[in-house]
Amino acid sequence: MENKNISIIGVPCDYGQQRRGVDMGPSAIRYAGLQERLKTLGYDVADEGNIQVVDFDEVEQQDHRLLNLEEVVRVSTTLAEKVDTVVKNNRTPLVLGGDHSIAIGTLAGLSVKYKNLGVIWFDAHADLNTPETTPSGNIHGMPLATSIGLGHERLTSILHSEAKIKAENIIIIGGRSIDDGERVLIKERGIKVYTMHEIDRLGMTYVMEETLQYFKTQQVDGLHLSLDLDALDPLYTPGVGTPVAGGISYRESHLAMEMIQESRLLTSAEFVEVNPILDERNKTADVAVALIGSLFGETLV
Repeated sequence: MENKNISIIGVPCDYGQQRRGVDMGPSAIRYAGLQERLKTLGYDVADEGNIQVVDFDEVEQQDHRLLNLEEVVRVSTTLAEKVDTVVKNNRTPLVLGGDHSIAIGTLAGLSVKYKNLGVIWFDAHADLNTPETTPSGNIHGMPLATSIGLGHERLTSILHSEAKIKAENIIIIGGRSIDDGERVLIKERGIKVYTMHEIDRLGMTYVMEETLQYFKTQQVDGLHLSLDLDALDPLYTPGVGTPVAGGISYRESHLAMEMIQESRLLTSAEFVEVNPILDERNKTADVAVALIGSLFGETLV
């Protein structure tokens, strides 16, 4: 991480799923001391505020396979334009969610500059569903598929019509709840997934060494971390909408962040799915801020 200028962008969007409360995630993360922590590490931090999101009652439900499509498109487009501007100003975007549908906008915005972007998807879920495979219609289960050019044209064409990232430049870490349609797509596109089985067998050190070496071999021109707090075991992050038992440990997660920092490859990041309504004394937001600290160079000595 060479760029010492960070721009925080809040996206209080909960339209990618059906559980209220995740729209308060950016505020919870800020309240947990994010800006102060980054400034202590020597960064120039600019809080760009929140992307405007309309009231939930004003959203009209339409296609049951693509819930809240219009609002997700609007939020994603606004976010993409904001991320693009931040990158052009030579600042590192740090995006706070909100549900994981916001990654559609983040990756679209990054794609203007980064044509060979590497993506670490730190998540219990693959988020590779399409309108044809989704079991729920929730768009927060579709951002990776959308970003490789699969899905509804309104989502895949944000900012431009080309795919935002390459399937071979995606590595999913922590997967343990993957739908049947996603499994097919993973095999068809050759997407690398380190499930909890691999993490248990190989260890997080090996997984991260292999991941980072792969991106160096691919000669990526940037590296984006998209971290869903449900990647961690719910013991550590109870305030998430779709918790899955048997997740990554607190210490393993910090190790992963530290190794990403040491690689000097990171160019952007987003932390999503913090839901204060489901949380315990802001515990999940505190974990998010602690992980961000490790990601941006905080050490014990």
